[in-house]
Amino acid sequence: MSTPSTENLADPLHQWLADEEAVRQRQRANAQPTMGGIATPDQLAGLSGLETLQAMVAGKLPAPPMAHTMDYLLVEVGPGHAVFQGEPLHHHYNPMGTVHGGWFATLLDSALGCAVHTTMQPGEGYTTLEVKFNLVKALKAEKPLRVRAIGRVRHRGRQTATAEADLVGPDGTLYAHASTTCLVMAPRA
Repeated sequence: MSTPSTENLADPLHQWLADEEAVRQRQRANAQPTMGGIATPDQLAGLSGLETLQAMVAGKLPAPPMAHTMDYLLVEVGPGHAVFQGEPLHHHYNPMGTVHGGWFATLLDSALGCAVHTTMQPGEGYTTLEVKFNLVKALKAEKPLRVRAIGRVRHRGRQTATAEADLVGPDGTLYAHASTTCLVMAPRA
């Protein structure tokens, strides 16, 4: 993939493509040895959730294998938010000729979970208690298919965290939205 020219960066899609290519270049340049594409416990030791995800965007830690399977990428992360970007491919379509709802759900679930992950201190963990998805518009081949799942934490308490996410196109079209509640687990002794 070539980097879009800077004159087109006012167009959101061109900016999204530039963001994606920058992450991919960092990942290629900083590739580290891992266990099958998964960060090792030594690589994660002492890192907060935010530091872990920042290291993935910087290419210092690998993207999880699921991101390759589903053809999406973590492109932005900060305190309480995470942004994934993807383009569904032919193998993500259902028999009706639209993108399978499972692809929407997986992309949104990643944004939700990683937004919560940014709030974790070293050693803390979390797991999903519930998740709800609303698919509001189909993705079809005749439309621009690159989308972003933008996740943000709504509440982070001692035992639970909640987050919301939207799946949008570069023109602002809303394709789906979701929410989650996660159980926060204290560091192990």
